[in-house]
Amino acid sequence: MKRSAEDSLFTALVCGAVAFPGLFYGFRTVLRRSFTRWSEADVVRVSERLVSSIHACLATAAGVTVVTSCRDVMTDRHWLVNAFVSFGAPYMVYDVFAMYLSHYHSQSFTGHSLQTLKAFLMKDWMIVLHHLVLVLVFLPITLFFRRGLGDFFIGCLFTTEFSTPFVSIGKILIQLGLDDTRLHRINGVMVLLSFFTCRILIFPFMYWMYGRQFGVPLHRVAFHLPLHCNLGNLVILAPQVSWFIMLLRKATRLYLRQKRGGRPKTH
Repeated sequence: MKRSAEDSLFTALVCGAVAFPGLFYGFRTVLRRSFTRWSEADVVRVSERLVSSIHACLATAAGVTVVTSCRDVMTDRHWLVNAFVSFGAPYMVYDVFAMYLSHYHSQSFTGHSLQTLKAFLMKDWMIVLHHLVLVLVFLPITLFFRRGLGDFFIGCLFTTEFSTPFVSIGKILIQLGLDDTRLHRINGVMVLLSFFTCRILIFPFMYWMYGRQFGVPLHRVAFHLPLHCNLGNLVILAPQVSWFIMLLRKATRLYLRQKRGGRPKTH
C-alpha cells in the first residue's frame, strides 16, 4: 500500500515536470506564429502568464474540492492534497526558469551570465524566494511530516492561487494595448478583491474554522496552536500583504493617471 502511494506521488511529479514546461513550449510556438510582430520577450512573457493561469486554476479547483470535502479540519483526509503538491512542485521550479527567460529577453542581454542571473534575482528575489520555500519547506512538510493532519488547511492554501489568472489577464491586456478599456478596469477590481479575499482573508478564515470546531474564540486560536504553525502562517502571509500593498499602489497610480486623462505606460 505504501509502495503504491509512493508510485502515485512519483507519477504526479513526473506529470507536472512534463506538463508545465510542455505547455510553455506549446504556447511559445503558437504565439510566435500567431503574433509575428511580437518580440521574443513578448512571446515568453505571455506564455509564462498563460501557464501560470492554468496552474492557478488547477490549484484553486483542487483547493475548493479539498475544503468542501473535509468536515473535520484536522483529521479528514483527501487524496488530492499530496497528489497536487507533487504535481505542482515542478511548476515552481519551471516558473523560476520561465521568469528568468522573460527577464533575459526583456533586457536584451547579449548572453547568459552570472551578471544576468544576479540582475534577475535582485529584481524578482521575493517571488523566487517564495517559490523556493514552497518546494524546499512546504512540500516536505506536506508529504512527510504532517502525520496525515490538516488536509483542510492545505486545501485553503491551494485556493490562494485564485487571484493569479486575474493578475495575468491584466498584464496581457496591457501588452495588447487594452489598458485603457473597461475590461482592464473591471479586471483590476477583480485582482484586488480576489487577492485580498483568497490571499489575506483566508488566514483568519482558517483560524476561525479551527476555533469553531474546538470551541475557541477567534482571538484565542493562535494561543492554542503550536508556535511553528503560527510562524509558518506568518511566513506565508507576510509576502501576500507586501504584494497587496504593491497592487494597491499600482491601482492608485493608474486611477490618478486616467483621471488626469493620461495613458498608463505599457510594458
